[in-house]
Amino acid sequence: MMQWPETPRMSPPLQPHTAKYAWSTIGRASPPKRAAEERVADFREIYREFDDATVRAQAARCIQCPKPGCVQACPLNNRIPEWLALTAQGDFLGAAALSRSTSNMPEICSRVCPQEKLCEGSCILTAKTDAVAIGAVERFINEYAFRHGVLELVQAPPNGRRVAVVGSGPGGLACADELAKLGYGVTVFESQLIPGGLLVNGIPAFKLEKSVVERRVDLLARRGVEFRLGVKVGWDVSFEALGEKYAAIFLGVGAQKPKPLDIPGANLRGIVDALPFLIQKNVDSPLVEGEPIEVRGKRVVVLGGGDTAMDCLRTALRSGAAEVSCVYRRDLANMPGSRKEYANAVEEGARFLFLTNPTEIAGNANGDVVEVRCTRMELGAPDASGRRKPRAVPNSDFAIAVDLVLVAYGFDPISWPEGSRFAQIEVDDWDGLKVDANQMTSLAGVFAGGDSVRGPSLVVHAVRDGRRAAAGMHRWIEEQVTA
Repeated sequence: MMQWPETPRMSPPLQPHTAKYAWSTIGRASPPKRAAEERVADFREIYREFDDATVRAQAARCIQCPKPGCVQACPLNNRIPEWLALTAQGDFLGAAALSRSTSNMPEICSRVCPQEKLCEGSCILTAKTDAVAIGAVERFINEYAFRHGVLELVQAPPNGRRVAVVGSGPGGLACADELAKLGYGVTVFESQLIPGGLLVNGIPAFKLEKSVVERRVDLLARRGVEFRLGVKVGWDVSFEALGEKYAAIFLGVGAQKPKPLDIPGANLRGIVDALPFLIQKNVDSPLVEGEPIEVRGKRVVVLGGGDTAMDCLRTALRSGAAEVSCVYRRDLANMPGSRKEYANAVEEGARFLFLTNPTEIAGNANGDVVEVRCTRMELGAPDASGRRKPRAVPNSDFAIAVDLVLVAYGFDPISWPEGSRFAQIEVDDWDGLKVDANQMTSLAGVFAGGDSVRGPSLVVHAVRDGRRAAAGMHRWIEEQVTA
């Protein structure tokens, strides 16, 4: 039997605590979170949504300041105070529509963005109390809209032009969405057999369930976007072949080449890069490449302090590791990873060794890793980036017994094949693709965004790049037509 969406309803008027000083009478609430001992037994999302009354009360904490720092801190300049006001009034669908007006995947960004560093970190309330729970409200209103089946499926009239999007990560999906709205025939090329890029391959399901990404991809497909999977542009399809069929190209290929572990013993058996490990443990597909990475019952050490390291720690715990430790050469204050993810990892049983630098990996006679040799560190003067530079503490060497080492030192761009026109695109000092203000590369008609341009960064940055590139592509194509 067909399941019809439930009828949207307006909640009753909120009580007098919606006044400007509601923040002083209503404390910040966090969304419900499953207990650590329950959630480490599966890969399901750990957070749940607010109920109607709680989300309205939390939205009412916003004081509607005239120069909202949350908007400025959001890479998408989301209209946060406006949709918080509508949420407080009970107009959840109106709030969700405003949210979607500036973001192509708010239901995803609300789950994976480090709000404490962006919108919530710039909330004016932090001067006196806790920030508004912006991320949790954003998730609620957009899930509410999905449940009520109100997302727009109207296709724009075709304009007769076709464009290619290479990569189906957040940048590619956002670019495809914007171009489809303008009437373009959009084809998305994805080298993997599952669309979504790192949204499905890299971000574990306990942060972002795969069904959420699948739903967004399905929405684009129903809007007319074509997905060609298992096609590696630059290898299977040349630049020239794309140029014959498409008016412009967007490259959202990411940066997935792991930074090397440059210490003695790096080639021992039992040392694994972060991304292959995450893909194998988080993607439910028989087509995942590589030998099985056995974790159960093992002592696991993760090297690095970013969000990928947090994902590795929490994935290893769910995969049955006996012990899971993170080794990071700076302190917590200087660790780049999300504080929320750090707290979740600690709750779930991960151990952190800060101010600890691995200097050598030791193995046994069979070539298997058996220990990580480390040196204690202390923080000296700030480096060029403003972060205090770590330095070794004399005579502080020690070792950690280990069965598996996961290297999460970040990623670099993957090079195009020699001879490809794509390999002629100008790059910066770290091999990232250079782009102009319209996101166009040095190859006319070829645009780019996301990690392949800026380096490993946030989903919301990739979405912003994809939106900018779509606008730039449209302007460029129009200029070619009228020239």
